[in-house]
Amino acid sequence: MDYYDARETRDPAERERELVARLPALIAHAKANAPGFTKLLEDVDPAAVASREALARLPVTRKSELLERQKAARPFGGFAAVRWGAGVRRVFASPGPLYEPEGARPDYYRLARALYAAGFREGDLVHNTFSYHMTPAGSMMETAAHALGCTVFPAGVGQTEQQLAAIADLRPNAYVGTPSFLRILLDKAGEAGVATSFTKAFVSGEAFPPSLRDAFAAGGIDAFQAYATADIGLIAYETPARDGLVIEEDVIVEIVRPGTGDPVADGEVGEVVVTTFNPDYPLIRFGTGDLSAVMPGRSPCGRTNARIRGWMGRADQTTKVKGMFVHPGQIAEVVRRHPEVKRARLVVDNPDLVDRMTLHCEVGEGGSGLDAAVASSVRELTKLRGDVILCAPGTLANDGKVIDDVRKYE
Repeated sequence: MDYYDARETRDPAERERELVARLPALIAHAKANAPGFTKLLEDVDPAAVASREALARLPVTRKSELLERQKAARPFGGFAAVRWGAGVRRVFASPGPLYEPEGARPDYYRLARALYAAGFREGDLVHNTFSYHMTPAGSMMETAAHALGCTVFPAGVGQTEQQLAAIADLRPNAYVGTPSFLRILLDKAGEAGVATSFTKAFVSGEAFPPSLRDAFAAGGIDAFQAYATADIGLIAYETPARDGLVIEEDVIVEIVRPGTGDPVADGEVGEVVVTTFNPDYPLIRFGTGDLSAVMPGRSPCGRTNARIRGWMGRADQTTKVKGMFVHPGQIAEVVRRHPEVKRARLVVDNPDLVDRMTLHCEVGEGGSGLDAAVASSVRELTKLRGDVILCAPGTLANDGKVIDDVRKYE
C-alpha cells in the first residue's frame, strides 16, 4: 500500500497526543492575532486547552453565523490572523458572500493528501473543472496538484465544447471537478464521437452516489471523493478501501449534537465541528453545518485515523412555526433542563393546514408529570405550545435530526 506520508499509518495514540499538544499554541496565536478570537476566548487560558475535553468547552463558531460576523467586521469577521500583503496571496468570495483568505504556503488547503489517495501522481495532466472565478475551489485543487508534481489545465466551469476540444488535443489522464460535470463531459463526448482520456478522477462539491461511481468505473475511470470546505480546506477523504472518509491529519474533527457544542458518542449522527491549525485562518471549533458520524474501527486501507461516514445532510434545521423561528439550540436547552430526557426530536406538521409541534423525548423512566414539565419548558423557550410524547430509549432515528419539518401544503 502506498501512502502520502508516514503520518497516515502512525499509532492513533501518538496522533492524538500530537494534536492536543498543538492546541495551547493555536489558542494563544488566535487570541493574539485574530480580534474575533481575542473577544470570543477572552476568559480562556490557552495552556488549559490541552485535551479534547477542554476543547469541547470552547464556543462553537458556526458557518451560518459567519456572514453576520463578517458584515460587522470586514473582511473576515476578525477570525483571520493575516492582513493584506505577502501573507495573503488571494482572497475569495463564496456565496453569501463569505470571504476567505489564501496564504502563500504550498498546498495551502492540504488537499494533496486526498489527491494522492485517489491515485494522482507526478507527471499526470489534470483537467481541473472547478471554478477559478471568485470562489476558491479551482485554486484549492490546482495548488494540491502542483504539490504532487502534476500539470494542470485550468478548464473551469462551462464551455463544454471547448473543453472537449482541449481534452482531444491534450489527452489529460486525470479529472478534477464535480461528478455531475464529469458525467456531462462524458455524455457530450459520446454524442460527438470524441474519445476521452481520463483514467482517474477526484470529485467533490456534491453527492457522489455509488451508482455514478460504478458508471465511471465501467468507462475506465477510477473516481474518488473528498469532503472539504472553502474555510477549512480538506476535512476527510476517500481511500482505495472505499469505506468511509478518513479524517485529514492536520484537523481535529468533533461530531456534536445540532444546536449545541456537546460531542455525541461515536456512531451517533451530529454536526461536523472542525478545528484547523492554519495559522493564517485559525478557525477553532468551526461548525460546518453538515451532518455526519464517526465510523467504528480502522480503514482496511491501513490508514489509522478515524473515519466519518461522509455528508449526511444539514445540521441547521431552523424552521418557522406560526411565524416564530424555532432553533435546534432551543430544543437542546429543553433537554438540558430535564435530565430524564436523553434525546429529543421536534416534529412539526400541519394537520388541516394548522402548524403543530410535537416533541418526542427518549426517557428511561419518566416520572409523573414529566411530559407536562417538558411542555412547559417548550412553551417558555419557543413561545409556542407543543405536545410532548415520551418514548423508550432507541426509539428515535439516528439521523442527526433535532427538528423534523414534515408539513405538507397540498
